Amino acid sequence: QLQLVESGGGLVHPGGSLRLSCAASGFTLDYYAIGWFRQAPGKEREGVSCIASSGGMTRYADSVKGRFTISRDNAKKTMYLQMNNLKPEDTAVYYCVAGARLDQDSCAMTSDEYDYWGQGTRVTVSS
Repeated sequence: QLQLVESGGGLVHPGGSLRLSCAASGFTLDYYAIGWFRQAPGKEREGVSCIASSGGMTRYADSVKGRFTISRDNAKKTMYLQMNNLKPEDTAVYYCVAGARLDQDSCAMTSDEYDYWGQGTRVTVSS
């Protein structure tokens, strides 16, 4: 069974940090573009960040640039999202994704490019 499993969410104060992890099982990430999406209460799902299968491209939503860092460890079949200087508006359920349709140097911030989704992990930023 092919699946992605997130971990690392939780409650953090504004200005704090969290690192989300997403482990793949049943397949390797080597040939997949991967990324993170989030959905805040009452809002549409949005792309947060992505990284190409080659690692040669990364993209970030404007709202998280300079604060979040995406990375991948293909040997561990795991992707990460390091989130620093968290703000209340970062509160959401975060989903990791993987897709094999894009070329090795591309990734996308649109959900229809990704075939595999994790179950989501909740991040709450509150004082």
